[in-house]
Amino acid sequence: MSVKTLRKIPLERFVDLKVDYAFKQFFGTEQNKNITVAFLNAILNRTGHNAINEISFMRQEFGSEHVDDKQSRLDILVKTQNDLFINVEIQLTNQYDMMKRTLYYWSRIYTSQLRKGMGYHKLRPTITINICNFSLFEQTDNYHSIFQLYDNFEKFKMDDVLEIHFIDMNKFIKQWYAKQLNSCKNVLAKWLMLIGMVDGRKEKVYEEIYLELEELAMKDEELFNAFNVWQDLSRSPEDYYAYQSRLKYILDEAAKLEDTKYIAEKEGLLKGFERGIEQGIEQGIEKGIEKGIEKGIEQGIEQGIAQGIEQGIKHGEKKKQTEIALKLLRRNTDVETIVELTELTVTEIEQLKGLLD
Repeated sequence: MSVKTLRKIPLERFVDLKVDYAFKQFFGTEQNKNITVAFLNAILNRTGHNAINEISFMRQEFGSEHVDDKQSRLDILVKTQNDLFINVEIQLTNQYDMMKRTLYYWSRIYTSQLRKGMGYHKLRPTITINICNFSLFEQTDNYHSIFQLYDNFEKFKMDDVLEIHFIDMNKFIKQWYAKQLNSCKNVLAKWLMLIGMVDGRKEKVYEEIYLELEELAMKDEELFNAFNVWQDLSRSPEDYYAYQSRLKYILDEAAKLEDTKYIAEKEGLLKGFERGIEQGIEQGIEKGIEKGIEKGIEQGIEQGIAQGIEQGIKHGEKKKQTEIALKLLRRNTDVETIVELTELTVTEIEQLKGLLD
């Protein structure tokens, strides 16, 4: 092996493997199955008789059982020689739903094994691996967190059916630069260096990581082969165009989400309806006093203020929800997102759209 055969393209040409299109082309295809097997063994720390030797790629989309069910589109789903199901998800940007999304995907995969007349004892363990380009857990500096079902007091495992991994690429890169990792002995570190070397969002390549990867690849056949596959993917005109299109879409959606979040926070939607509550209390007191006079000074004021405050708060909240919805509609935000942010109904939002026409 020579450096010349390893380095074939400029550094800036390498695709970011954290972009789901590139990730799936690299780790989720039949021709790269050996790379996927080595990667999974590194994450799950499986060696010897416990190692994964063979995988089958499974369909990535779960159909809905009912008309209104949500569709599930997975990045990579494989089944091992021991009928172990492994789902690998890559996330370049934070959509603020990672925990619940992970549990939902895990449950769909786990329960999909069950067929009519099949006993529960035949259900096989399901593993979910999330590789995130953002931090989820402030409680730890570890870049690799593993969750299973344990007793809170004695810490013994209930069962091995659930295993969820989170890999924090930001923490990994930070530890690598702090020289806290021994990449010669840490098998997973080699693969994470490969995934973390390019930052598509910042249009940046970590050349220091490349130089170490290049040196490691000279001694590691699996890494050497993976490096060449990565270069072939990066220099393919069709794949590179698809990668760039997907990266742009992801960044545009992330920007929209941040804009929406900023507007909602600015208007007080996510931080509470302080302004609406204040107005509601003022209106509520006024109405409460008026009602109290009619029914009797002492009893009326007491009951009227309570009911008035409640009605006033609701009125203030509704008014603020409507104002936020109108602003989001003017920014062409989709109806589903507005429903989630304002808790207005689809019908109410459609009526508001009519006001803008």
